Amino acid sequence: MTASDPQASLRGFPKTAEFFVGIDSDGCAFDTMEVKHKECFIPMFVKHFGLAAICKYARETAEFVNLYSVDRGTNRFPGYLRTLDLLATRPEVGRSGFRLPQMTGLRSWATRETKLANPALKAEAHRSNDPDLILALAWSEEVNRAIAEIVRDVPPFPLVRESLRALRGRADVMVVSATPGEALHREWQEHGLAGSVAMIAGQEMGTKKEHLALATSGRYQKDKILMVGDAPGDQRAAEANGVLFYPIDPGAEDESWRRFYEEAMPRFLEGSYAGAYMKAQVDRFEALLPVSPSWR
Repeated sequence: MTASDPQASLRGFPKTAEFFVGIDSDGCAFDTMEVKHKECFIPMFVKHFGLAAICKYARETAEFVNLYSVDRGTNRFPGYLRTLDLLATRPEVGRSGFRLPQMTGLRSWATRETKLANPALKAEAHRSNDPDLILALAWSEEVNRAIAEIVRDVPPFPLVRESLRALRGRADVMVVSATPGEALHREWQEHGLAGSVAMIAGQEMGTKKEHLALATSGRYQKDKILMVGDAPGDQRAAEANGVLFYPIDPGAEDESWRRFYEEAMPRFLEGSYAGAYMKAQVDRFEALLPVSPSWR
């Protein structure tokens, strides 16, 4: 990755095997989703966005959006804008008379920028001096500092390490994530797994859809590309590229990785994963994450 072209390394992804496997990190390979949102994102969200008066509802809404709904695993900026939108529909917030920040500047930036990460946000905030972008950058940078301080010694789920070992020499493996690259490299190196993947792609290198497209297009057959993830965004990235998807079910990650190691991975490598077997995995996964919150 270069400063001038953060996607250059994706376009030059080195193919060494017949198969390709993309793996999400937070909540998929590592059990880090809950601690990051509950101990880092949400406290800083309340602090920087001035939500102390409605803290109870802000926390509940942020947890629903980013952990327990179809928006699980989305990039932090659209994820917490979605949280503000849902908060605006809550009767309790309306009755309180609390005025939520509109964050118009951040919304505009998030719709036109594909690399939704601090470097791009910082450049735009400095260029425009938009107060919404300055606020969002302060929040996001403090979230990163909190993650670096708090999220330590969180091991991969059982059989992640064994799955990576089994794929060695059979498939090129890449981390495909919306997490900042610095945190990804730290976490994968901390547990000795960085050497088990060919590349670690974070939010600075674009969307998950872009990661898959740039790394695999013209290099692998579509039925020999598999995305492993725990969120609908991972599924959409796979579908947008016309490749296969294996879900890690939220709340049943250990069982999902056992199933991957014993059943899904062998099927993928032998060519029998697509079709009815994959549909059964996806159907089960889709039933887990609702669109509407319980308070509605």
